[in-house]
Amino acid sequence: MGRGRLVGPQAEKLTFQDLARMLVDDYAVNARKSAPRAAGAIKRLEQFFGFMRALDIGSDRVTAYIRTRQEFGAKPATIRYELAVLKRMFTLALRAGKLDRKPYLPSIEVRNVRTGFFEYKEFQDVLSHLPDELRPVATFAYCSGWRHQEILSLQWRQVDFPAGMVRLDPGTTKNDEGRTFPFGVLPELAAVLHAQKQRTEAVQHATDQIIPWVFHREGKPIRNFRKAWDNACEAAGVPGRWFHDFRRTAVRNLERSGVPRSVAMKLIGHKTESIYRRYAIVSESDLTEGVAKLAALSHPQEAPSGRVTGFPEARKGKARAKQGVLGG
Repeated sequence: MGRGRLVGPQAEKLTFQDLARMLVDDYAVNARKSAPRAAGAIKRLEQFFGFMRALDIGSDRVTAYIRTRQEFGAKPATIRYELAVLKRMFTLALRAGKLDRKPYLPSIEVRNVRTGFFEYKEFQDVLSHLPDELRPVATFAYCSGWRHQEILSLQWRQVDFPAGMVRLDPGTTKNDEGRTFPFGVLPELAAVLHAQKQRTEAVQHATDQIIPWVFHREGKPIRNFRKAWDNACEAAGVPGRWFHDFRRTAVRNLERSGVPRSVAMKLIGHKTESIYRRYAIVSESDLTEGVAKLAALSHPQEAPSGRVTGFPEARKGKARAKQGVLGG
């Protein structure tokens, strides 16, 4: 009555449970890969909002939810995802005509930008402390920059040795696009895949089984290696590193090698340039190298051929002086 418009019995009866049901149906119909994660978020939202009416879920209630989750130690990124799920519920209700407006729902700022990457020596040190079955996985990640789940789910049917290509099928990646990586021209990666093929064939012969996975533990798929990874990083003197840092490392190596950005994005699997730029990490050594080039440019030296190097102004000044000497 205060807003001067009719709400209607349908909107008044709509509960959080109804909102959640619409979201679950939407995820099922569209076969979204993040359905399990969304289900976890719905469960946590349900503990707070319960059978509350949709019309009663406003900014004040959402702010109280944020505070409660913070008191329980939830990370900002987790809370923000749960709020995004709640906002999606209201969007679906609005599209279905269940509500005539979508309330303002506050969010939370996340400051957890990661900037880790591996120098080659650091990578070698971590590699030396990993179990034998994980070393090929880490090497593949260092060379390709692919996500760990993309690597662990890789099967031999996707590895084309004659062509020197490894392929990810469309729909199996995070952005649903297929991907190809030409390992044949990268000796280190080619050696790993050939050695892994020989090892797989030996295990198949010894156990009389067919092993479809490229990377495995004696024929069994590798599920989780977090503890082994943390122990290896600790022993190598780089504690707290993430396996995902290989992704940033690959982007950085491609940038330093002068690979065109469009090509690098295809190799790594970034769909937008804005996401790619978040992974293009600049290290202190990169900055030092850049300033060293600036120093070489700002202090001109006579080249063996008689050419002058340096800033344009320095070259002009030296050229005029030279003309004055010749003219005198």
